[in-house]
Amino acid sequence: MSEPGRPFGQHVRSLRRARGMTQEVLAERSRLSADTIRRLEHGSFSPSLDTLKKLCTGLSLPLSRLFESFELGKRSESRELDDLLATRTPRELALATTVLRALFAELDSLAAERAAAAENEVDDEWCHLDAKNSLGDDPSG
Repeated sequence: MSEPGRPFGQHVRSLRRARGMTQEVLAERSRLSADTIRRLEHGSFSPSLDTLKKLCTGLSLPLSRLFESFELGKRSESRELDDLLATRTPRELALATTVLRALFAELDSLAAERAAAAENEVDDEWCHLDAKNSLGDDPSG
């Protein structure tokens, strides 16, 4: 049977992993023991409010966001990006912005190419049908 705190522990683990942290790094940043982080992620104990506040400090996450994201029960990419960016320096944010702009420009270019290719396929089909109909109207054929 699963522990009652297991889903919350899995949520904490996913937040930690999204930030690229080990349990030891999170423990250090939270000023908690690595064992506390392991037990919390395993769902084997119910953390106090003080422990949760320390955990949020280590995750660079407001306490309200920790509960909000858990209660929603589903992953939100925009919220996850917001959480990841909240811990970055201005220089890292500038780099991330440059990378995302380049990525989105490439994605837009690929989408435009696909749309043009699809439009050409439709045009080709119409040309083929027109040619076929023209041949059918030819009295010498």
